[in-house]
Parts: sequence; C-alpha cells; structure tokens
Amino acid sequence: MSAEDEFKDDQESLRARSEQAIGELAQALLDSHVLENAVAAAFGAREKASEAQHAAMTALNLPSAGDVERLERRLRSLSQRLDEVEDEIDRFGREIGSLRRELAAQKRESEPQVEG
Repeated sequence: MSAEDEFKDDQESLRARSEQAIGELAQALLDSHVLENAVAAAFGAREKASEAQHAAMTALNLPSAGDVERLERRLRSLSQRLDEVEDEIDRFGREIGSLRRELAAQKRESEPQVEG
C-alpha cells in the first residue's frame, strides 16, 4: 500500500470517527434534560421580557408594532377610498361639463335667429 493510499484511509477513518463523535454529542445534547430546561428557561425569559416591554410601552402611552401596523393598514384603506372619491369627483366634473355644453347648444338653437 502506498503512502498516498494510507493517507486517504487515515482521512476516511478520521472523518468517520469525527462524524460518529459529532452524532453522539448531538444525541447527548438532545437527550439532556439540562439543555431542555435551559432552552425552556430562555424562552420563558424572552416571553417575560416581551410582556414587560409591552407593559412599559403601554404605561408610557407608546404604540406597539401591532398598533403601528394596524394604523398603517387603516391609512392605506383611507388613501384608497380618497382615490376612489377623487375619481368620482373627476367623473362628475366631466359629466357636468358635458351637460353644460349640451344646455348651451340647446339654448343657442332655441334663440331666435337675427338676420342682418
């Protein structure tokens, strides 16, 4: 067996042992009640911090991110409604202009013609 072949075999053996050790470590961590409790405590602390932040913001009369998002949606809705109202006003303006032209034309037709 050549030195290169031995080197490749050693590499493969080292890789296999490393993968096995990492797998065993991962399994031990997954089975660990200490890790499970630490993760649960971290999530609990995060939730309590979030609740405390919300209470502080409420006490200071500051809006939450959800409040801002709801306001943003309402403003978009209002903007859309205003656009629709503007469109209707423009349409009414065109219709009124058309009616005025028709009325003026009828008035001109009904006036007596003066011959000179």
